[in-house]
Amino acid sequence: MGSAKNSTSAQRKARIEEMRRAEASRERRNRILTIGASVVVVVGLVVGGVVLVQSQSDKDSTSDSKGTSGHFVTGKDGVKTWKGTLGRTHVTKTVKYPMEPPVGGDHNQVWMNCNGDVYTKALNNMNAVHSLEHGAVWVTYNSKASEADVKALAEKVKKTPYTLMSPVEDQKDPIMLSAWAHQRTVKSASDPDVAKFFEAYVQGKQTPEPGAACTNGLSQ
Repeated sequence: MGSAKNSTSAQRKARIEEMRRAEASRERRNRILTIGASVVVVVGLVVGGVVLVQSQSDKDSTSDSKGTSGHFVTGKDGVKTWKGTLGRTHVTKTVKYPMEPPVGGDHNQVWMNCNGDVYTKALNNMNAVHSLEHGAVWVTYNSKASEADVKALAEKVKKTPYTLMSPVEDQKDPIMLSAWAHQRTVKSASDPDVAKFFEAYVQGKQTPEPGAACTNGLSQ
């Protein structure tokens, strides 16, 4: 059992490292193309300004996340799974999610950087949800969480690609872990369920866009 588990963990780490190398390669190509692409973008904005405004208005009209419906079902392992639909439309207006922190739904077209990023201020939910779509695990806490737990969780996140961490004061419990369509509460940073959740959901099977970037997004 131990050997099989170690093998699975090693395979997951190797897969994530491969994704990081591929992403770094994409970043290098993007830098080479930046100057030429920026010229094209400027010209496109000038010529197609009117069309862009109309298109943006159309997106705004769907920004209430009507594609999200359903409810949580709690499993024997304590993980809550969203049963229903979660919208994936890119929108610009504020989205009201049926859970806090949200585990999916319509979201902003730009993601929060989630390459082990630790934020000390609250995030825009719409950007964080986009990170979940890319396969990230989002660690959140409120003022009831101990300083020691917050520090220990931050150290774990910093060492783990496809994770991010931030305060969410309005959440129900002191420490919560979220992935696309999945969420759970943990008692402390040393709770074994923290490692189990990371193992299952960092680039897990639930990921709508596996291997998508967790850098070149927004950062505080």
